[in-house]
Amino acid sequence: MSQAVFCIAKTEGQAQRIVVDLKSAGFSNNDISVLFPDKAGSRDFAHEQHTKAPEGAAAGAGTGGLVGGGLGWLVGIGALAIPGVGPFIAAGPIMAALAGAAVGAAAGGLTGALVGLGIPEYEAKQYEGKILKGNILISVHTETSDEVDRAKEILKREGAEDISYTGEASVKAA
Repeated sequence: MSQAVFCIAKTEGQAQRIVVDLKSAGFSNNDISVLFPDKAGSRDFAHEQHTKAPEGAAAGAGTGGLVGGGLGWLVGIGALAIPGVGPFIAAGPIMAALAGAAVGAAAGGLTGALVGLGIPEYEAKQYEGKILKGNILISVHTETSDEVDRAKEILKREGAEDISYTGEASVKAA
């Protein structure tokens, strides 16, 4: 059964180190998701001078600087607004899941969207509170117990907080 490992990073530097370490450990850009509030200080997250922003949603949403470094290789980077909560930057599979929730004007806001990703409601509420305070949510999709252990070890080594894992909700292709 697929599982996701979740954590909170306190700083952008810590989040970048975690993402780079996960990539080095063999997790692909389709395995890793990042979510954080879209505020002025976050616009330079993972900025690298020698890359250019992907066209499409990211360019139209004002996230042109969010490429390169630790996030540039992740899929689906862009901005979205979650009803009742505000603007966020997301990358990886979480982007598509949250964009769908935002388009559908999910009544539960960020907590509802996180519950929809398979996070228990109690933990989703805790994560929402920490994200709204400027922390960064990172999730890693895993297929085996060895991958769960490997991801948790990386998160612990980098000092991530609130590490947990849960079975993932399956997402059906359109």
